[in-house]
This record gives sequence, C-alpha cells and structure tokens, in this order.
Amino acid sequence: MLRTIELYFLLFFTYSVLGWVMEVTKTLIYKKKFVNRGFLIGPYCPIYGYGVILLTILLKKYQEDILATFIFSILICGTLEYITSYFMEKFFHARWWDYSQRKFNINGRICLETLLPFGIMGCLILYIVNPIFLNLFNKMPNLALHIICGILFVVYITDNIISGKIISNLKEISVNVKDNTEEISKKVKKIITQRSGLHRRLVEAFPAIKAKVNLKEWITKGEEKISELKNRK
Repeated sequence: MLRTIELYFLLFFTYSVLGWVMEVTKTLIYKKKFVNRGFLIGPYCPIYGYGVILLTILLKKYQEDILATFIFSILICGTLEYITSYFMEKFFHARWWDYSQRKFNINGRICLETLLPFGIMGCLILYIVNPIFLNLFNKMPNLALHIICGILFVVYITDNIISGKIISNLKEISVNVKDNTEEISKKVKKIITQRSGLHRRLVEAFPAIKAKVNLKEWITKGEEKISELKNRK
C-alpha cells in the first residue's frame, strides 16, 4: 500500500515538473525570456501532477476505449482547472488566469482552446508516457523510493508553506467587491512587486492576474495613516 502511494506521489511530482517545463518553454518561445511559472517557488506546477493522478486513477477502466479516454480527459482536466481557478480567486481575491478574451470560454476560467489539448495529452499520457514512468519507478528498491519520496515531500510541503504565506499577502491589500477595474489590478501588481523578489516572480508568473480591490478602502486607510503621521509631529 505504501509503495503504491509513493509511486503515485513520484508520478505526481514528475508531471508537475514536466508541466512547469512546458509552461516555461511556452513563455520562452512567445516572450523570449525565462519566467518561473506557477505560484510555487520550485520548478513544478502541481495542477499538472494532480490532473495526471486523477486521470490515472479515474480512467483505468476506460483505457480500452480511446474515445472515452479522450472525452473524460477533457472533462476531468477542464473541471480541475475551473475549480482551481474558482477557489484560488475566492481565497486570494485574485484571478490567476483569464480566458475571457478567447472564444468558447466559461467565465474566463476554461476555454475550448485549452480543453482539446487536455484530451490529446490525456491519451498520450495514459497509453504511452505513464507505462514508461511506472515501469521505471517500479524497478526502484523500497529504500531508495522511501528516501526520494521523503525528500521530495518535505521540499514540496515547505514550498507550499512559504509560497502560501507570500500569496496570502494579497488578502492584506484586496477584498472581494464589485468595483474591480484594470487600473486597480495594475496598482495591486505594483504593490506586490515592491515587496520582494519572490513577490515580483509571482507577477511575472501570472501576468494576467486581476485582483479585486476596494479602492475606497485604500483611500480611507491612506488618509488614516497620513492623519496618524501628522498627529505624531
């Protein structure tokens, strides 16, 4: 049982790294510069790992039917992307990616342009890539598997804690209100980039980030600080 869990974790981590490589490569091609994609510090994008694990577990009984695998890959990965976008926005009061300008999108969270590749990649992963990785991982001795998974798990959890703390700063400068505008989003980005290198990396990784901010509350807080400084003089 433990070995099975470790094999799945190793598979999760492998695809998280491969997803990061794909995102970085895509950005390098289009923007001609390196950008550390993802909201974690390390070179991995967990959403890819979670997606593959879900496909691997949920689509086992459909592997004889490539059409079913294709369709369910789209549904599973599309749902995962939509839910991830929704809860990250609710928790951090920020939209991390936005497909509103693309055709056939649903609330800007998912779109047809990204859903179809999910189906193709799902088939490639389940029929070709997964067997290769699982065969390789199964050859590893138990001790080596324990050590590697243990180290990766500690690194991953530590990264989540540190990155979560950095991202949670968004909650200090934004609240969920209706007066959201592009101008306000730019101001939020400016504040984030002034905090640290890690905050700047966050903005570079998600250039389309849109924070929901109450401008009136900002002004009120600013006036309070100015008044406080005057009283100290």
